[in-house]
Amino acid sequence: MSNIVTRFAPSPTGRLHVGNVRTALINWLFARANAGRFMLRLDDTDQARSRPEYVDAIRQDLGWLGLSPDGEVRQSDRSALYDAAFDRLVAAGRIYPAYETAEELDVKRKVQLSRRLPPVYDRAALRLSEEDRAQLEEAGTKPHWRFRLDTDAAIEWTDLVRGPAHVDPASLSDPVVRRADGSYLYMLPSVVDDIDMGITHVVRGEDHVTNSGVQLQMFAALDAPPPRFAHISLLTGAEGGKLSKRAGSLGMDEIRALGIEPVTIAALLARIGTSRSIEPVDDLSALAEGFDFTTFSRAAARFDVADLVPLNAKIVHGLDYDRVADRLPTGMDKPAWMALRSNVEIVGDAAALWQLVTGPVDAQFTAEDHEFLTAARETLAALDWSHDIWQRWTTELKAKTGRKGKGLFMPLRQALTGQDHGPEMAALLPLIGREQALARLGKAGA
Repeated sequence: MSNIVTRFAPSPTGRLHVGNVRTALINWLFARANAGRFMLRLDDTDQARSRPEYVDAIRQDLGWLGLSPDGEVRQSDRSALYDAAFDRLVAAGRIYPAYETAEELDVKRKVQLSRRLPPVYDRAALRLSEEDRAQLEEAGTKPHWRFRLDTDAAIEWTDLVRGPAHVDPASLSDPVVRRADGSYLYMLPSVVDDIDMGITHVVRGEDHVTNSGVQLQMFAALDAPPPRFAHISLLTGAEGGKLSKRAGSLGMDEIRALGIEPVTIAALLARIGTSRSIEPVDDLSALAEGFDFTTFSRAAARFDVADLVPLNAKIVHGLDYDRVADRLPTGMDKPAWMALRSNVEIVGDAAALWQLVTGPVDAQFTAEDHEFLTAARETLAALDWSHDIWQRWTTELKAKTGRKGKGLFMPLRQALTGQDHGPEMAALLPLIGREQALARLGKAGA
């Protein structure tokens, strides 16, 4: 399967959101799992809404996620290819001009619905004579163009997720492929691109099932072998209902602002809606290993932003220093990160932890605790400093003062960190260092 080629085809009319990213990720994983290629196609034919900044944002988001494409094309550069396919299909009688206005089509649909008929285009344009068309165009009416579906038999294919699939073309309107102003709609350019780019597998949401049926006829009309299709379930919200607009439009810039690692969002989106468990991973290659469409369920995939935080914590706890060094506070070296990483949910939390080491520290104590902390300082000052200093110090203090449990440990933690809870003191005390620890105990005992 080394010849596999997949594609991700966003429209640069906005930022990528979690639904887009899931589609891109699954295409990338399938390609990488089979030593194939992953292509980026920018569907930017909508010149009124496409923006250069969104093109840049798409590239940046894919780069941040590690989903580097093996090639990129832009539909705005490929009009000659679409024109050639269009002319070929017109000559073959598979594309024809239609002259109804939007208002006239709306009236037709309302009449059909009132008669309890499906609102399918009646192909009135095919009954026009050459003279009729000439008169319409002389009157200034420019046609839009429709692809004529073959309605003699159902369109059937084997979907990699859904299994046997079919679409009844008789239940569909002949799709408009080119507007009256000469601009193309989605259906035909997508097919032409897939042929030209050698796309072997089209992986997209289940809301495209009907489109796939129509496009299969376009591939056949252009004498091109069709790709395989995999229609993945759509995302739902935390309560199982339709994904809310807010959650559904959550962008990668907002994910980054939460401090979530790119591999975390990938680990979650790669496995929801499948029979495989969601697990912390080091990199995307672990997600590509064993990738199989047979693990995908047809049931809706549940996405909950809240699931990112605990998963991110597990991933961060395993990150090597080199992966985070440029995001750590000044002075926090490798030993410090390795000692403290298990106490953070996001890398950004390290700054607050590091302040426990660097200070300043402030806490209030009872007279009894003042006396205890003075004794604690004296005991610590008399001990040799080593990696097990916390255990040796507290053992000796317990024997000397008779304190134990919370009465022993809490005043020490408060004096050394100013906090009631936090990282294990056995890991923290060596980072604070002997002189700083003695100074803090001296201040607390005064």
